[in-house]
Amino acid sequence: MRYRRARAGALVAAASVVAACGSGESILNAGNEATTTVPVTTTIPVTAAPGETLPPTIPTTTTMPPTTTTTPLASLAPCPVDALDDITSPVEITFWHGLGSTLEETLTTLTNEYNASQDKVVVRLENQGGYKQTIDKYLQSGQSSRPQLVMFPEYMVQQIADTDSVIPAGACLEASGFDTSEFLPRALLAYQTEGVQWSMPFNISNPVLYYNKRLFEAAGLDPEVPPSSIEDLRTYSQAIVDAEGSAVGISFDSGVDSGGGWFIEQWFAQAGELYADNGNGRLAPATKVLYSGPKGTELMASVQQLLLDGLAVTVGDNASGQDALLKLADPNAPAAMTIATSAALGTVLSVLDGGLIPGLTSADVGIGAMPGPGDVRSANVGGASLYVVADKGDEQAAASWDYIEHLLSAESQSRWASATGYVPVRADALELEPLTTTYRDDPRFKVAYDQLTVSADDAATLGPVLGPLREVRSVTAGAVAAIFNGADVASSLAAAAAQADALIADYNARN
Repeated sequence: MRYRRARAGALVAAASVVAACGSGESILNAGNEATTTVPVTTTIPVTAAPGETLPPTIPTTTTMPPTTTTTPLASLAPCPVDALDDITSPVEITFWHGLGSTLEETLTTLTNEYNASQDKVVVRLENQGGYKQTIDKYLQSGQSSRPQLVMFPEYMVQQIADTDSVIPAGACLEASGFDTSEFLPRALLAYQTEGVQWSMPFNISNPVLYYNKRLFEAAGLDPEVPPSSIEDLRTYSQAIVDAEGSAVGISFDSGVDSGGGWFIEQWFAQAGELYADNGNGRLAPATKVLYSGPKGTELMASVQQLLLDGLAVTVGDNASGQDALLKLADPNAPAAMTIATSAALGTVLSVLDGGLIPGLTSADVGIGAMPGPGDVRSANVGGASLYVVADKGDEQAAASWDYIEHLLSAESQSRWASATGYVPVRADALELEPLTTTYRDDPRFKVAYDQLTVSADDAATLGPVLGPLREVRSVTAGAVAAIFNGADVASSLAAAAAQADALIADYNARN
C-alpha cells in the first residue's frame, strides 16, 4: 500500500513531463492533434436529434467504382534538381513543421549542420505549433504564402495530393537518381498512391505493446515473452487478474489517433483485410470503408469481451494523450499492458529514470510487437513525411530536395532515430553510430523497427489512404467508444461505416 500511495502523487508530475514532449502536445499522438470523437448511434437508420446536423447521407443512386488508376509523373509538376548547379548566391527555403521539445532540438541540429556544410542552400525552420496548425495554415494559405517544404502527418497523403500544390517526391527521385534501395519498403509505400510517391518519410513510428514486467512475474508469466495475438491477450490478462486481484490485464483507449481510429487500421492490416475499397484507396480513390463486415465485427467483439469479462479497462478517448500509459502506474488498479505509439518510448523511460513514479523503474517496462489478428506481427507507418511545395521556383525546389537528401541520409537517420526514438527510414542507418549502440544496448527501441521490416505484399497490409481519413477516424473512434462501453458491435460499426461512407462521398464529389 505504501508503494501505491507513493506513486499516486507522482502521476500528475509524470503526465506533465510526458505531455511536454513531442509536438508540443502529447508524445502519445506523435504530433497528431486531439480531435473530438464523433459519437455514433447504434440504431440504424441514424436520425438527427433536435438541433443536430448529421453528415450528408449516401446518395441512393448507384455509381460504378473508379477504375484502377496509375498517374504518370509526366503529368505532374517536375522536380528540377539540377537548378542549383549555376547559382551565384545561396538559395533560402522555409520549412514548416510541427515538432517540439527534443524533436525540434534534434531537427535544428541536423539543419544547422546542413547549412554549415555547403554554401548553396540556407534552410529556415518555422515551427507551426503542431500538425493541425501546420495543416490549417497550409490549406488556408495561397500558394505564394506557403513554404518551400512542409511536414504533414501520414493521414494527409490523399488530401495533399488532391490540392495539386506539391511536387511529387517520385519526380525528384527520378530526376536525382537518389538511391532508395536501403529504405524500408513500408516507409516508402505508406506515402504512395495511384503509383505516385507523393512525399518522403522522415519521422515514422508505429504502435507497440507496453507492459509491466513485475506484474507479469507476479502472475507467473515470462516477462521476456509478451503476448502476440488477441487470444494471447486474454490468456495473459486472465493470469494477471487471477494473481493480482486489483490489477487488470490491459488498458484500451478510444482516441482518434490511437485505440479508436489508428489501431483499428493497424489490426485490419495485420489480418490482411482491406479497410476500404479500391485497394484501401491506393489503386483508385476509395468510395467506402469495409470495417463493418464479419472481420471487423469479430475483431471488435473479441476486444469488447475482454472488457465485459473484467480483464481489461478503457480509459476513454485518452483525452490527456497519456491516459492509457499512465494506467500502467495506477496505484490502485494498474493495468499490466497497453498499446501506444513507439514514439513515446524514449519519454516514458526518461520519466521513469527520473524517479517521478517511485517504485517503478524503466527496467520494469517491457516492449513487444503490437498484438492482433493474423500470424504476422507487423505495423503500418505513423508519424510524418516531407513534401516539396510546387510553384516556388526551380532553385527553391532543388534546394528543398537537396535538404531532404541530407535528412534522409544514413548518417542523419542514425542520429535522428537514436535521439528521438523514431524509427529510421532506412536499414543501413542501423550500421552506423549512435543507432548501432542504441539498439544493441536497449532492444526495446528496435521492436518498432522490426515491425516495419515485414514485407507489405498488397494494399491490405499497407493501411488506407482516404481524403477525409482524419474525419473517418473520428467517426470510427465514436463507434469504438460505444463498443467499449457495451454497445452492440455490429450495429455500432454499421452506423459508423454509413457516416464514414458519407464523408468519403462528399469528399470525392468535391475533389
